[in-house]
Amino acid sequence: MISTSTTTPISTYQLVPFLMAPNFHSHSLLLLPLLLCLPSHTTASARCPALIVFGDSTVDAGNNNQIRTLLKSNFPPYGRDLPERRPTGRFCNGRLATDFISEALGLPPLVPAYLDLDYTIADFVKGVSFASAGTGLDNATSDVLNVIPLWKEVEYFKEYQARLRRHVGETQAQHIVSEAVYMVSIGTNDFLENYYILVTGRHRQFTVGGFQDFLLDRAAEFLTAIYRLGARKVAFVGLAPIGCLPLERTANLLKGGRCIDEYNKAARGFNVKLQALIQRLNAKLPELRLRYAPVYDGLLRIIQSPSSYGIENVKRGCCASGRFEMSYLCAKWSPFNNACPDADKYVFWDSFHPTEKINRLIAEQTLNSSLSEMM
Repeated sequence: MISTSTTTPISTYQLVPFLMAPNFHSHSLLLLPLLLCLPSHTTASARCPALIVFGDSTVDAGNNNQIRTLLKSNFPPYGRDLPERRPTGRFCNGRLATDFISEALGLPPLVPAYLDLDYTIADFVKGVSFASAGTGLDNATSDVLNVIPLWKEVEYFKEYQARLRRHVGETQAQHIVSEAVYMVSIGTNDFLENYYILVTGRHRQFTVGGFQDFLLDRAAEFLTAIYRLGARKVAFVGLAPIGCLPLERTANLLKGGRCIDEYNKAARGFNVKLQALIQRLNAKLPELRLRYAPVYDGLLRIIQSPSSYGIENVKRGCCASGRFEMSYLCAKWSPFNNACPDADKYVFWDSFHPTEKINRLIAEQTLNSSLSEMM
């Protein structure tokens, strides 16, 4: 099995289209190293100096550990398949897609969380995550579980730049910010913790289409804000088939635990509108290389043909019963705890989040599509 702590340079790319190879398994990820950024005679750090991450639990590397919220994962069995078997606050058995992307770009194999007290600005020079599990494009979404709102992630980015300038100097800091790759993964919670749970009143204020438009207006404000702060190479991850998450299947038990079509339709509609927004912003903002990172079709392909990818279970997560548990309900001391022995046989680690194996696949797709387009 390929080590998760080192990257082996490759000189040519013959990329397998995402999730199309029937014999693809988690250990066969084609990591794309330095050459994504520059010709082979140049170093990666010259053009890909850092990976900077915004978003929710799909990319939170541990920021929620440091805030007062019930939505945490800094305890076993989370992190059990990381090299040191240490729970970091990642909502996964192992690494996140952004960790694999960082390593493929010749950067560290784990993207550090900005609020993690074990790291300093020296660690953030090559990458940092401002993401917070449970947050959304809508400020009301972050209020549901008292997590970091997206506007605060932008404030942390400003603070980070000031610290970076003091650490490496104005010229090098400007180079890092302008040449870094930015990953944004957000939006699921806006629908599943906000609109469809009916706790914020957004369902009375908006139709589904209206809420999509509202969220995309917030996305445009966010993207414009980080652009003005220097971001240029940005990949925005589309929504997955959110109606197929185990938690939503559990809510649909009266209909056989099938995926909730209404939720998947909302995700598809959001993705179509997101791609249109991306086109508009690229035309409007000079030098912006904003790209759409698709995950919907690839993940749905696994769910519909799991055996082709070595998957045995798509309806439940590996943790506990896999139907509704996540965070503390998956904890080692929880009465529900009974994590499966091999997470690679599952699409989902808990009732909401993918396994490390799926994160590898998502990383490959992103490297092979949106990131390769912007370099």
